[in-house]
Amino acid sequence: MFIRLTKEQHQMMISDIQTFFSQERDEEISEFSAERVLDFVKESLAPHFYNAAISDVKHVVEQQYASMEDEILTLERPIK
Repeated sequence: MFIRLTKEQHQMMISDIQTFFSQERDEEISEFSAERVLDFVKESLAPHFYNAAISDVKHVVEQQYASMEDEILTLERPIK
């Protein structure tokens, strides 16, 4: 899966990964190592989050469509 990040986003994520390792694991990692972690997340984990988001969006759109359909049906005029 191809994810485009701006240089600023990429650098912020690298920094966040380094901060995480420092605070949570008491381990200092290089920028290169942090980039490898980011690559792993993008390649292996991000597709799961992406697919979950797509599923959520599909559910919201279906609900909105059903609501819109109900609203349209209320516009029907009775036939005598």
